[in-house]
Amino acid sequence: MRRDPAPDADQLDALFFALASEPRRRILDVLKREPGCNVNRVCEHFDNEIGRFAVMKHLTTLEAADLVIAERSGRERLLWFNPTPIQWIHQRWTTEFSAYWAARLTQLKFSAEGAEVTRLPTPPKKGRRHG
Repeated sequence: MRRDPAPDADQLDALFFALASEPRRRILDVLKREPGCNVNRVCEHFDNEIGRFAVMKHLTTLEAADLVIAERSGRERLLWFNPTPIQWIHQRWTTEFSAYWAARLTQLKFSAEGAEVTRLPTPPKKGRRHG
């Protein structure tokens, strides 16, 4: 299984910039519902709101953030939503909290079942000692 490397600061900036726009988030919703649709189909979802040129600019921003994968098929550009960058965000800021809450739920389960809970020793904190 191939694992993508974590994004650098520029990639994260592009990602958050792309996600900061409501029309771009709507484009991602369209691509999630209709993978492989073409640009014309995406434009149909923005009838009378924004034009084709604006949709194309938004798609360019989403591609720069690696949230959209585009492939040429003849004269058409087929588009897919790429959730990997959003997964990077999730992993970066939630992994340590997930481990904490998983441990708490395990303690709750053992407590509810009346099992004895043996705590592991906590590792010493790193850093300078004062004293």
